[in-house]
Amino acid sequence: MLAQGPEVSGPTLDMYLPLVILFVLAIAFAVFSVLLGPLVGPSRYNKAKLSAYECGIEPSPQPIVGAGRMPVAYYVTAMLFILFDIEMVFLYPFAVSANALGLFGVVEIVLFIATVGFAYAYVWRRGGLDWN
Repeated sequence: MLAQGPEVSGPTLDMYLPLVILFVLAIAFAVFSVLLGPLVGPSRYNKAKLSAYECGIEPSPQPIVGAGRMPVAYYVTAMLFILFDIEMVFLYPFAVSANALGLFGVVEIVLFIATVGFAYAYVWRRGGLDWN
């Protein structure tokens, strides 16, 4: 009769205990920081602190009809940042596991970069990168 090794069971609660402790500490630190900030921080409010921040645009002293609108260039810049930020999120894991993925991974990453490149060329051609 062949000797059988020890029976391997599924994950136990002990395996997840460090992760649970980390989450509890993170939540406790966040709650502690949010609650402690107003208690120990200065509370000197003035008109400048209570006004909306418009990305460096000085507010007009007179009320303007339709005020509160920001130029579209700010939104386009934010969307482009998100686009290229997400691109990096997908490229980094590929760079880490490029050897394991082989030719399939290379083809997939080339298709991904081509898709992002076409989007970048489209935005560039349409003038989305110009600040004028």
